[in-house]
Amino acid sequence: MDHGTYLDRARRRGVNPIVYWLVRAVLQPFAHLYWRLSRIGREHIPQEGPVILAANHRSFLDPFVIGMMARRPLYYMAKKELFRGRFVSWILSSLGAFPIDRGRGDQDSMRTAREILERGDCVLVFPEGTRVRPGPLGRPKRGVGRLALETGPPGVPVAVFGTEKVRRGWRIRPHKVRIRAGRPLRFPQVDQPSPQLAGAVTERIWPCVELQWEWLGGVAPIRRVAILGAGSWGTGLAVKLACTGVGVELGTRTPEQAGHLGTTRVNDAYLPGIRIPDEVRIAHADALSIERADLVVFAVPARGLTGCVAAHGDRIPSRAGVLVLAKGLMAPHGSLPGAYVSERVAARAVACLGGPGHAADAIAHGASLVAASTDVDFAEQVADLLNTAGFEVQTTTDVTGVELAGAAKNAAVVAAAAAAIAGPNAAGAAAGKVFAEVDAFSRRRGGRAETFAGLAGAGDLVATVVAEGSRNRRAGDMLGRGMAPEQIVPALGQAAEGLDSVPLLAEALRAEGVRAPALNGLAAVLAGRMEAEQWTGAITRPKGRGTTRAA
Repeated sequence: MDHGTYLDRARRRGVNPIVYWLVRAVLQPFAHLYWRLSRIGREHIPQEGPVILAANHRSFLDPFVIGMMARRPLYYMAKKELFRGRFVSWILSSLGAFPIDRGRGDQDSMRTAREILERGDCVLVFPEGTRVRPGPLGRPKRGVGRLALETGPPGVPVAVFGTEKVRRGWRIRPHKVRIRAGRPLRFPQVDQPSPQLAGAVTERIWPCVELQWEWLGGVAPIRRVAILGAGSWGTGLAVKLACTGVGVELGTRTPEQAGHLGTTRVNDAYLPGIRIPDEVRIAHADALSIERADLVVFAVPARGLTGCVAAHGDRIPSRAGVLVLAKGLMAPHGSLPGAYVSERVAARAVACLGGPGHAADAIAHGASLVAASTDVDFAEQVADLLNTAGFEVQTTTDVTGVELAGAAKNAAVVAAAAAAIAGPNAAGAAAGKVFAEVDAFSRRRGGRAETFAGLAGAGDLVATVVAEGSRNRRAGDMLGRGMAPEQIVPALGQAAEGLDSVPLLAEALRAEGVRAPALNGLAAVLAGRMEAEQWTGAITRPKGRGTTRAA
């Protein structure tokens, strides 16, 4: 049968009562015993008359689970692809499903939903339009607002939690599933609502769904962001996030810096020519409302992270997430920034950011980044926020790989710039060998090969090499030309994380038993135990026979 037949059946015949109550009689005890189904707020769903249930969507099980929440049959739209098989189509249609052609503004399906409501039945709508998992809830489409205005029934916000976790492949596994319904919302009936009005009603319904979701333990949306550090990336992130509608606070190192930035709205030292929007509140870090933040960003170099965490870590609420932007290792033990922060703050999750992210260029032309966290939901939430801000963001659980790739990139750029005085071949060899040595170390620590080969590794390395204002490249150039290491940072006027990372990486690789002649030589140059020319000459000098195996 074609889709029109199933739409006509939903409009005229409705559910098959025998099939409906038989399936419910079997599924409901199973859900209570195996999934420990918890239903909260059932009294908010009217037992008669038209009603719209607006719910989030995580799993194909959602309509069945929500159906057990209501004490009456309900109708819902299902993607047309599910109606290809005759038997499955008959079962779905008997249970109240009718097809919709997603992404095409299917008017026939919307008309079916209107007619079902007009005859006094219940319609389940998923405003997100498709399943959204993992992470926070998705963005609603305005169809639910239009349907509510055209038909005038009460709308009940519903959140379902845990259904996406009961599946692993084709195996159904036990996991607690919870549903919560809020109080009905009522809107006036309008014959031909405008898109703007439909959107406004949807924006009224969806926050109520989010409230039920948060009450059940779902990831809350990010509404307030506190950024600690007004360097290039801290300022740049504040500029981009201000366009997303979230509240942004930018914390500076000193009150004087806060006063200057608040007056001029331009960070001349790090991002000259880029205005900080008035929506960004600029204050000394001690005056930020960290306790109210949903996301706290540590936008400080690795060498400054210890003091920043000590000063502000205790103020981070347990419901907030933390994003670490530092690329490098932390003295004195070579700790990874993300792991260091995770051990010292009470945040619900910690993520780090990798990939090619030169701040000024990211503001002007965007950037492709990598958000890494062991908490998949939080990584997706960070990616969603940064996508809204104009960045393309991938996610991964390989935190170790992303953080070591960032440290390797800094060390490799210093190596390349220091060796460049001997020619491009020496520069390429120095960068490639240092990068490969840290890659081998990362794999021993559980990092993945594709991380170093992707955006967080090779992509970030190329971007730093070609960036005109790269601090690590300038630092390496000064080192190769004979400048004393202790004079480089004052000459730069900013931190070059590669200079700090090299000795820490060399020590970490030595402790792990990873052979790293190129990195050890560069560390010796920085420590003053070897001349730059001596190390550069050794990079491309032929080794003894039988010892030239490729990394």
